[in-house]
Amino acid sequence: MAGSSTGVLALGKSVPSLVRWGVTADADLVYRCLATFGPRRAGEVAADLGLVVRRVRAALDELMEARLVQVAREPAYGLEAATWRAVAVDDAVMSLRRRALRRAAVAPTGRAAGLSQPPFAARRLPDRDSTRRRVAELAPTERAEQMAMNPERIISAETLAVASPLDVAALRRGVRLLALGRPPADGDRSTQHTVEFARLGGEYREAAQLPHKLMIFDRRVALLAVDPLDLSRGTWEVVDPAAVASLVALFLRHWSGATDPRKNGVPRLVLTPREKALVRLLAEGHTDASAAERLGMSTRSVTYALRALMDRLGVENRFQLGLALGALHAAIPPAMSTMDEVDGGQA
Repeated sequence: MAGSSTGVLALGKSVPSLVRWGVTADADLVYRCLATFGPRRAGEVAADLGLVVRRVRAALDELMEARLVQVAREPAYGLEAATWRAVAVDDAVMSLRRRALRRAAVAPTGRAAGLSQPPFAARRLPDRDSTRRRVAELAPTERAEQMAMNPERIISAETLAVASPLDVAALRRGVRLLALGRPPADGDRSTQHTVEFARLGGEYREAAQLPHKLMIFDRRVALLAVDPLDLSRGTWEVVDPAAVASLVALFLRHWSGATDPRKNGVPRLVLTPREKALVRLLAEGHTDASAAERLGMSTRSVTYALRALMDRLGVENRFQLGLALGALHAAIPPAMSTMDEVDGGQA
């Protein structure tokens, strides 16, 4: 336990934030505590986290309803004194994603509308397969830019398997890719394709509503879904310069009003070399005084530094801070760290 009297800081293990899938902050903390330190009673969790027992029990109720915790030991005299354990992290994430996808499936579909006949000359590709074949033909010919508008909130693994290699190849050729989508139904933007897309320089923004399923290749050819809510109905291929220009203007109008979730979300926490060294020393068991001596700073400076980290992460005590730092990979566990980082390493 991370007692404030000793200054020890217990780092939690890597657990993705559950808040992105609609879990409350209290429930996220309680799950993180159980996943990191093993089965506990509600009173023990409350003492560890510095929360009142009532809040911990409400969080446990929420986690149990979401099937993220289980009763490890149930006493004969009532559930309130039960010992709780967290389900495996991968199972918890999968359960939350499924719940988010179920909710999205029954949510309103938005204002996207089909085009039985567009107001300009266009060739119809009759189904999804013919559309994919045409995309596969057009993508390698791109030299400058591709725009893509995706109004669906659930993109299948099959679609990603087809699109991802084309996107990666275009980005490596120096093509500018602008992808405009809606927030994913499962709340998670950390898929391998998303990470690789961003790493290679792809630009991505999100908007609450988008009117059409649309791709534009070098501002000369556009593919517009007949029905953005039913891609099996095929696609209109547009090559008329005036019509393509109108679709480019439509895309750019929505692009300008959309936001980049990487810039508007919670920023990644970056520790200074001294903060990293301090956290590591406390995680190894040093007191505030001995850590301060090792780093050549005052004990009061150690206290101020930790308080600043708590404020940045929105936590209330050292135990919560340790859980948050471990989960964010912001601190290196003691077994993996070296003293080289104290003097010159960068977070």
